[in-house]
Amino acid sequence: MQKSDGMSYAPVGKPNPVVNPGEFVFAAIALDHGHIYGMCNGLIEAGATLKWVYDPDSDKVAQFIEKFPQAKAATSEAQVLLDAEVKLVAAAAVPADRCALGLRVMDSGKDYFTDKAPFTTMAQLEQARAKTAATGMKYMVYYSERLHVESAVFAGQLIDEGAIGRVVQVIGFGPHRLSAASRPSWFFEHERYGGILCDIGSHQIEQFLFYASCKDAKVLSSKVANYNNKQYPELEDFGDITLLGDNGATNYCRVDWLTPDGLSTWGDGRTTILGTEGYIELRKYVDIARDSNGDQLYLVNQEGMKHYSLSGQVGFPFFGQLVLDCIHRTENAMTQEHAFKAAELCLIAQEQALRIE
Repeated sequence: MQKSDGMSYAPVGKPNPVVNPGEFVFAAIALDHGHIYGMCNGLIEAGATLKWVYDPDSDKVAQFIEKFPQAKAATSEAQVLLDAEVKLVAAAAVPADRCALGLRVMDSGKDYFTDKAPFTTMAQLEQARAKTAATGMKYMVYYSERLHVESAVFAGQLIDEGAIGRVVQVIGFGPHRLSAASRPSWFFEHERYGGILCDIGSHQIEQFLFYASCKDAKVLSSKVANYNNKQYPELEDFGDITLLGDNGATNYCRVDWLTPDGLSTWGDGRTTILGTEGYIELRKYVDIARDSNGDQLYLVNQEGMKHYSLSGQVGFPFFGQLVLDCIHRTENAMTQEHAFKAAELCLIAQEQALRIE
């Protein structure tokens, strides 16, 4: 698994199938972001069967099939969408194109699973809301910094068990290495990637809503800047957001593209969750200068202090839950409203952000 570059970071877990081979068939369309590999890994580990892959770039398709030889190269998007056996389409298109693809997928009677950020404009969000209501299909989002990180999954389980009482604040840090030379041109075009808060900020907002059990929140403030990459004038390499949840919980998060080359992984992602009876700290991808393995969780509560090293211990239940949700039309993996609310708040934060010159 590539750890130096977040764009190619694709977590691998243990197989935990919830269906038999061939019982739930999916396809991959649009290979613009490397997250598609993590998305497909998770679905396959949950027992889903990958049948098709399509992208207009044949080199991307060839690379994908090298990783997933069971996938057949489709000659067109239509070939995939017309296949009644396919129940779900996973996609990692250019952010500005994700909604339009999702609308076509849902119109074909299939559920849609897209990389974050799911939208770059509020108009796209409203189109998707209308389409899910009209078709009954799902528009699920790969918020990987919670869904595909074992320490983040375990934190949710601890909170559910009451280990830290009521959550009153979540602080999140989502630094990323820029690796500009390996980025496609769209990554530096604001209209196409949506801005830093819309993009990687979406992870942080989704985590806050989940851990603090908020159904809604207000954006109290947000800021963006380009501090160190003036050669890319449309890039934002820093952003932060302050939120107030509908239940009184608060959130501060910071995201950036300023990770130094000396770090052993693509970003020192951290989350601190404060409760009325204790707190949790996650060191997701590395415990700097101490342990190169990620998934380190620290818990302090009334009973004492504990450290958990969780790599390979928890798994990624979201994917199996998603497969079963698609089959049974339930919402155990993630509700549609939660997926859309996280997207809505990051769009508002991006739109309202103070630009630091």
